[in-house]
Amino acid sequence: MATPLSPSTPATPAPALPTVAVVGLGTMGTGIAEVLVRAGRTVIGIDVSEAQAVRCGAALEASTARAVARGRLTEEQRSEALARLTTGTDLRAAADADLVIEVAPESYEIKQGIFAELDTIVRADTILATGTNALSVTRLAAESARPERVLGVHFFNPAQAMKLVEVVSSVLTAPAAVDAVTRLALDLGKEPVAVGDRPGFVADGLLFGYLNQAAAMYEAKYASREDIDAAMRLGCGLPMGPLALLDLIGVDTARTVLDAMYAESRDRLHAPAPILKQLSEAGLTGRKAGRGFYTYDAPGGATVVPDALTPAAGGVGAVGRDVRTVGVAGSGTMASGIAEVFAKAGYDVVLAARTADKAEAARARIGRSLARSVDKGRMTSEAAAKTLDRITPAGSYDAFVDVDLAVEAVAEDLEVKRQLFATLDKVCKPGAVLATTTSSLPVVACARATSRPQDVIGMHFFNPAPAMKLVEVVRTVLTSDEVHATVREVCGTLRKHPVDCGDRAGFIVNALLFPYLNNAIKMVQDHYASLDDIDAAMKLGGGYPMGPFELLDVVGLDVSLAIEKVLHREFREPGLAPAPLLEHLVAAGCLGRKTGRGFREYARR
Repeated sequence: MATPLSPSTPATPAPALPTVAVVGLGTMGTGIAEVLVRAGRTVIGIDVSEAQAVRCGAALEASTARAVARGRLTEEQRSEALARLTTGTDLRAAADADLVIEVAPESYEIKQGIFAELDTIVRADTILATGTNALSVTRLAAESARPERVLGVHFFNPAQAMKLVEVVSSVLTAPAAVDAVTRLALDLGKEPVAVGDRPGFVADGLLFGYLNQAAAMYEAKYASREDIDAAMRLGCGLPMGPLALLDLIGVDTARTVLDAMYAESRDRLHAPAPILKQLSEAGLTGRKAGRGFYTYDAPGGATVVPDALTPAAGGVGAVGRDVRTVGVAGSGTMASGIAEVFAKAGYDVVLAARTADKAEAARARIGRSLARSVDKGRMTSEAAAKTLDRITPAGSYDAFVDVDLAVEAVAEDLEVKRQLFATLDKVCKPGAVLATTTSSLPVVACARATSRPQDVIGMHFFNPAPAMKLVEVVRTVLTSDEVHATVREVCGTLRKHPVDCGDRAGFIVNALLFPYLNNAIKMVQDHYASLDDIDAAMKLGGGYPMGPFELLDVVGLDVSLAIEKVLHREFREPGLAPAPLLEHLVAAGCLGRKTGRGFREYARR
């Protein structure tokens, strides 16, 4: 089980580890070497390739020069740091190291060979650490002559910037070794987390399952690579989309990690998507090869260049219908937020609810939102007043008689939505586009409640609608090209980013997000890691804006459970079955922030 690491007070002082050998000077090894020399450690860099060893030195010279130019280092500090680095190809140079960090390719044979040779070279008290994120630390330790001195130390890429370090102990690892490496990580300015030995550990154990599902989604031609990546960046606030991240990590590396995870879990969600094997065996391993899911300007380059799969400029071919007046059905937070978005974009909006009072209350909520925007200097008082004037509240859906686009944002209940669409079918004029904002229900079920299923489409806004840029545009098998084009054009006017997806549970974002959240719950349920460690790991190691348990409590555990059930029912994957811990918390009324208690407790307002 993972625990927040703070060094214990041993009977004798832990080793200072002043001299560290880094074996393997690729991107990660070079990054680790830089972190160490800048923290005052003497570093012996070793690689089988003399050219790679030279590149490591050159990379450190360049990166430290940039640090001086940005005022992060003085020229004297730079010179001292570079003087602490030596590089070469002879493993015997590690003889005097206090710690050896191996960052060789993810292969048992390679790593075991390095460890076996190190056993004959280093001192008896030297700690041997593997940088693996997929292979068994226990297996490597068991085959070493000093298993009690073997552990894992998993940095994240780029090592210079990422704060998380997972310190991985096996059942054979001596506490003193863990303590020494923990102290080192803290000296490096990192945040160490202690984890047990299982493939992927905490961060990658959650991350790679999500990446695998994204690859499978792309392989199934459910959505384009650009739309999948945009959806997760804009819908979840992630620093990179999953397919771009796979290219950065290396498609072959991802496949290796997933193979190891599947070998242990036998969860089909961890079985590498076939496209990962196809790309790996074709040598299309991502940025390092110049091509993976995307094509890059050069091997090792970061700039994506157009290729045969790049969407054509101009988007969809059909021409959309003219939309000037929009009806928004509902009176909750989502409905008022969507109405505000349309009104700000210049549309005349009819905001209809079951009663006039509810519609007036929703309009008043929009007024308060606009006032906050004025207070923050985001719009003028005059613009706010004009926006609010464009919104007409109504206590009946009969007011939608002349709208060009009707958007429902009522309760996430299929029968409620069907009844509403039947009403819209009767009320709205011929040619009006009818859109649902559902996040989990079948759009086609809403469409079949009307006599014009070709005019029905999904427009899944994200909360809060005024701030979130993403809209998932959900076509059914019956939606016309003209209606699809209309909604994409409207999204452009709203300054939203539309992504196309088909009518299946979860669309893009929820289909990738909620299995990841469910797996995080399983980690806690299995006593592998704590809430705090998992949240810290995903924020510090993955760059996520919120940890999974923070997010679950914000979304609502009841909402999360409902979405998990829909995904499990649709895809029939055993791994998608909601974690029992989630079901138990919901049954106990612990629904997150809204009830004051979910995975954590909150002060009542």
